[in-house]
Amino acid sequence: MYTEEDTEEVVAKQEESCWSIDTDWFEANNRSLVALVRGSLCSKCRKRLDSEKKVSSLNDLLTTIRDCCSTEPAYISGELPIMESVFRLFLANGNQALDLIELGRQLSERRGVDTYRTSVEILSRLLKNDRYYGIRLVKP
Repeated sequence: MYTEEDTEEVVAKQEESCWSIDTDWFEANNRSLVALVRGSLCSKCRKRLDSEKKVSSLNDLLTTIRDCCSTEPAYISGELPIMESVFRLFLANGNQALDLIELGRQLSERRGVDTYRTSVEILSRLLKNDRYYGIRLVKP
């Protein structure tokens, strides 16, 4: 049986855990990170890249997101599913690892609604069960 101290220790470990997009996960699971990132572009950048008809590298797409898409207020909003918001947040910050507290704080600022979905407990549960976005714990 768990004591209150055990529960507090588990929550503390969850809060300290850092997460990011694991690019190797996509290759290991026969998925295309480039395609997923391309689908996360703002409409202006997507139209521009479609008209150029060239294949963009992951680095080019991440630069486009950082320089343009992430500055759009609607890029990360309460209109999006929470996991799409998490994925876009990592894209916007150059995939820098974040702990759950900072991730929740930044999501709350950007989404502006339903802050209960950005709690440490909910984010931990969602990220541990991710099978689509390749978001994984960063090994210390």
